[in-house]
Amino acid sequence: MTEPKDFVVGVDSDARKAPRRVVFVTRRTSAQVKSVDEEQVQTYPEALFRAALAVELLVIALVLMSLVFNAPLEGVANPTVTPNPAKAPWYFLGLQETLHYFPPVVAGVLIPGLLVMALVVIPYFNINIRGSGLFLRNRRRNLTIFASVAGALSIFLWFFAMYDALAPTLIIAAFMLLAAISSPQSPHRLGRYLAARPVSWWIMTWFIFVFIVLTLVGTFFRGPGWSWVWPWRS
Repeated sequence: MTEPKDFVVGVDSDARKAPRRVVFVTRRTSAQVKSVDEEQVQTYPEALFRAALAVELLVIALVLMSLVFNAPLEGVANPTVTPNPAKAPWYFLGLQETLHYFPPVVAGVLIPGLLVMALVVIPYFNINIRGSGLFLRNRRRNLTIFASVAGALSIFLWFFAMYDALAPTLIIAAFMLLAAISSPQSPHRLGRYLAARPVSWWIMTWFIFVFIVLTLVGTFFRGPGWSWVWPWRS
């Protein structure tokens, strides 16, 4: 014979906290389940539909762009004539721009290797899982770390005269200072938004901003010998 199960009888309406109880609902009560809205979004269908919608909009935009603008193709390649400047595809122009300032080993091997390594290693560290603002907790310590990293990076870029990466770095640093002096209760909408941004958002924003600036410089402002030229001058 199996032992009888231990059931507990009581009056309760929270089936999530007490799922194993046998509950008697009287005439003066109503059955209900108390739940709290979670911050996470279900992978299906919410996240999947958002990704599908983003892909469809991107495809439509690319098709319309290809119908309106012609591809910037040059003439037939001549192996005996090397164009000056010889530019890489647009998605590599940011990396080619760094080759103008750093040795090939640094710009072509060390920097991309460190970026790939960071993308692989960072997800294994549980850093600010809740995504709270960078300066909302441990404000003094985070300000010290931020000032040290931003100062060292700015000096490094200034030493190598890489001003096209120094300018976006200083702009992001200025916005981070604005976030440090703001709070979620700030009267300004921009201050509230920046104060709630986590460290991962700041790092990715800085990376994308610098990449866009380097790509634009390599595309429109580099001429023969990779010298600086204004795009409106021949």
